[in-house]
Formats: sequence, C-alpha cells, structure tokens
Amino acid sequence: MPTEAEVWQCYTLCCWTTKLYKPVNLVRLDERTGNICFLAAEEIIIEIYPDGDWRYINE
Repeated sequence: MPTEAEVWQCYTLCCWTTKLYKPVNLVRLDERTGNICFLAAEEIIIEIYPDGDWRYINE
C-alpha cells in the first residue's frame, strides 16, 4: 500500500502533467522499494518515495 504522502504527491503530479496536456500512461507501486513509478508522455519518468519526495529520472 502506498503511504498517504505518496498518494497526495502522485495526485499533484498527475494534475500538473495533465495541465501540460501530457498523458499519464502508467502509475505503478514498486513492491520491492515501496516507491511509486510514474510514466507520462513517453519521456517523463518520475519516482515518488514513501515520504512524498520525488525525482525526475532522465535516462
């Protein structure tokens, strides 16, 4: 289960992303780490940590 901080941060990031007219393609909880992985518009990858902090992954 995601933490409350993760849920609110994920909701906020989904709102920001859709305001830019970018589709949210995938939101998944990584059961190994407890982080939420967020994929939007093919090039945006974000990882949300259990404390609500997040980082943009540029691969």
